[in-house]
Amino acid sequence: MHRTQVLQLLQAHAGRPLDPHEAAMTAETIRFVEAHADCLQRTQLSGHLTGSAWVVDAGRTRTLLTHHRKLDKWLQLGGHADGDPDLLAVALREAREESGLTRLRPVTREIFDLDRHWIPERKAEPAHWHYDLRFMIEADPAEPLTVTNESKDLAWVEISKVTGLNPEESMARMVRKMKF
Repeated sequence: MHRTQVLQLLQAHAGRPLDPHEAAMTAETIRFVEAHADCLQRTQLSGHLTGSAWVVDAGRTRTLLTHHRKLDKWLQLGGHADGDPDLLAVALREAREESGLTRLRPVTREIFDLDRHWIPERKAEPAHWHYDLRFMIEADPAEPLTVTNESKDLAWVEISKVTGLNPEESMARMVRKMKF
């Protein structure tokens, strides 16, 4: 499996000014990718790469969140790489699939945020890590949304109110990066 593209993205992200926690998660993600040729596959049971979309409006005042059905919390859109080393493409695909939006535009090809989080055991799936590469994607809030079976709901949320729905550091860090 070709991991060069992912490692280049991660190394560029590691070279940016990051808070100590994100810097540590980025270093751990680089080590994980270097150690696991199957890091892009769900069959890597200790963990795997995911791609997420921090979907924002043109004014950067709102973000699109999903009320995740399985995790029962408000989160950014995203999902498994399933072998695709282009994590930006993964984030775009997941945003389309989970929201019905068709006019999505990457703000940049660079990683916006990186998070490593624990996914609890469910049915036949053991607990594992998600190494989540997050990209800022622009969309039009006037475009109709489609709630899928992965979500309880979708909503455009004022960025200043995101942590009221989900106060976890993972979400708060993305809010802080918006510099509103």
